[in-house]
Amino acid sequence: MKNRHPVYLRTVTLSKGICLALSGFLVSASVSMSAFAQDAWKKIDAGITAELRGLSVVNRHVAWASGAKGTVIRTVDGENWQNVSISLKLPEASQLDFRDIQGIDKFTAIAMSAGPGKASTIYKTIDGGATWELMIVNGEASGFWDAIDFWDAKNGVIFGDPIAGQFQVLITNDGGKTWKNAAADLTQLTALPNEGAFAASGTCVSVTGKNDVWFATGGADKTRVFHSADRGQNWTFSETAVAAGAPPKGLFSVAFNHEGLGFAVGGDYQKAKGDGLNAVISRDKGKTWIAAPALPLGFLSVVVTVPGQAKTFVVGGLAGSGVTRNGGQSWEVLSETPLNAMGFADALHGWAVGPKGLVMKYAGKRLISE
Repeated sequence: MKNRHPVYLRTVTLSKGICLALSGFLVSASVSMSAFAQDAWKKIDAGITAELRGLSVVNRHVAWASGAKGTVIRTVDGENWQNVSISLKLPEASQLDFRDIQGIDKFTAIAMSAGPGKASTIYKTIDGGATWELMIVNGEASGFWDAIDFWDAKNGVIFGDPIAGQFQVLITNDGGKTWKNAAADLTQLTALPNEGAFAASGTCVSVTGKNDVWFATGGADKTRVFHSADRGQNWTFSETAVAAGAPPKGLFSVAFNHEGLGFAVGGDYQKAKGDGLNAVISRDKGKTWIAAPALPLGFLSVVVTVPGQAKTFVVGGLAGSGVTRNGGQSWEVLSETPLNAMGFADALHGWAVGPKGLVMKYAGKRLISE
């Protein structure tokens, strides 16, 4: 969303059903917090101070992260991180904020910067960050890219804020060299007044399988999740109960597993510990959504699946991080440390990134589904 730090001026009243759900949730949250004894994350000194928002976990050894001032870092041993920033090779990139990154392997990654018009770019490396090549610049002066995701090394998607009232969704089938409009009918991507997305964690757009893609929105009177089952050619959408109605409010992230179970999370990024509904769940690939308050209470900017675990989802944000191992029936707080993005290779190996160069490695118990 173009306006990243608006002043929140409006109070939204939750529906009776949501209030009841949150009322019961506050009790369980209190119990879980009293039992919480040890942070599940281990902080790692990556040698940088830039804000990190993009993260892509390739496997238990390889991960890439990106952020402000042209920053990109990577690990190839699961412990030590190397500074392979685009700005080190191309000084002009020091003005760019790389809000998302897609790691293909330990040598190949595609980084996306977010910003108005030409500040939205795609860069690619095929030699572990030794060199970077500019792939594409947003040609729409009013455009603003929010996130990318890839089905495989060749096929991916860019999702951006509305242009002339319609969300921008571009696809590539050559590893990011060329991009084109995905939708056969752009009117299917028509935005509501003031509707946009959040370049907060690189996860407001998400893909699974060979063809499915979702994106989540905020800012308008309603929050919505859009879904395409054919790589963006055709779209449907559903409304959710997470409150919006102001620029800092709405859905910030969406994730689905291969069985069609998914969560979308968000809140108000100006209220890290706010008490509004912060998560919804869908069991039908996004056709319908119901309230599913998540722990920790407060603003959540990211939700991710854990590969190999059908019912395990991990959430995080300025409120901290938490996990459900049973598809949202119960939640456990993992940490109160604020973060921006996270990702997992399996039930034991994952990373998180956040403010001031924060990098953390998962050090908790196995995230095995119940």
